[in-house]
This record gives sequence, structure tokens and C-alpha cells, in this order.
Amino acid sequence: MILLASALPFLQWMVDFIHWAKGMGATGGAIYAVFYIAGTALFFPGLPLTLGAGFLYGAIIGTLVVSPASVAGATLAFLIARYVARGWVTRRLNKYPQAAAIDRAIEKNGFKAVVLLRLQPVLPFNILNYALGLTSIRLRDYMLASWIGMFPATVLYVYLGSIMNDISDLLRGRPNSGIAGRLLLWGGLAAIVVLVWWLGRIAKKALREEMGTDSNAVVKQ
Repeated sequence: MILLASALPFLQWMVDFIHWAKGMGATGGAIYAVFYIAGTALFFPGLPLTLGAGFLYGAIIGTLVVSPASVAGATLAFLIARYVARGWVTRRLNKYPQAAAIDRAIEKNGFKAVVLLRLQPVLPFNILNYALGLTSIRLRDYMLASWIGMFPATVLYVYLGSIMNDISDLLRGRPNSGIAGRLLLWGGLAAIVVLVWWLGRIAKKALREEMGTDSNAVVKQ
């Protein structure tokens, strides 16, 4: 509860930013993408911004804004870890025993492992971006695998944002009113449950094989 209370002002600030971007048109979309990239590298929670893109631009355009921005932000964190802050990232990862298993999985099959880790993360999303920067995976493989693995969740969360009725609903999770809005919400939620369960089940099994360890302790974004 204390953590939630401390996060609320920050979340409200992000909602205010989304409200500001709403009146900026195409320029606002470009600024939104830049903010998303920086926020990913700076450990901002990505979910409100992903929902916000759907609210502002709709499911299709919102996905076109968020998908490349999320990959760019993850790549920025990856490059910082690899070339600028290896020592800091290494110390930060000391409290995550999964990090060593991730490194082993990358050595075996880096591309496949990154896709699986995006689908079923064993570290928080922002930490994972930095952790992968310490591995041997090539940058182009990291970027493509990250895009593939993150895309399903991006589409679904942007879609959910697109059916929000008001900007403040991003904090409350309240969809459009009316029968059509409720149907859209429940349809979206059903799709999320089915897709996340199915992909997660496949990814968890594959991760056990790739990492050579128990991957039950999954950390969501």
C-alpha cells in the first residue's frame, strides 16, 4: 500500500503528460515516442504510457508509436549497460540469481532466449534490458528478438488503452461506458488472458530448457 501511494503522484504526472500530448497532433506523437524511449531507460513504468498511446492515437497508430519506441528504449538501456555502466549494472544484478542463468541461455541460443525472456520475463522489464547488455548477444539480434517478443503485449495494452473513455481512466482502469465499451473491454481482457497464458506456458517450458533452471519465479513488467 505504501508503494502504491508513493507511485500515485508519479502516475498522475504521466497522465498529465498524456493530456498535454493530446492537443499536440503529430508533434505530440513524436514527443511521446521520445519520452517513451527515455522513460524506458530511466526505469519509468511503461504500462501507463502504453495505455496512454492507445487512448491518444487508437489501437493501430498507438501501436506504431509504442512498438518502435519500446524497442528503441530497450536498446538504449542495452547500450548503456554494454558500453557505459557495466560495473553499476553488474552490482545491481547481484540481487537477482536469475541473471547467471540468463547469461547461460544467451550463450546457448541468444536470439531464441531473448524472445522467450520478453514473453515470460524472469527479471523486471527495465532491469532485463540492462542485464542483456552484459551478455554476448549481438545488437541486431537483441533488437529483432526484443521486438518480436514484446509485440504481442504491446498490441494488447495499446488496444486496452484505446477503449478508455477518459484520461483519468488510465489510473482507474475504467473502460468506455455502455454495452459496446463493456464488450470491447471483456473481449480485450479475454484475449489478454488467453494469449498471455498460451505464450507464457510455451515460453516457461522453453526457458527451463534454455536456462537450465527453474523459471517459476516470473516477474511481470
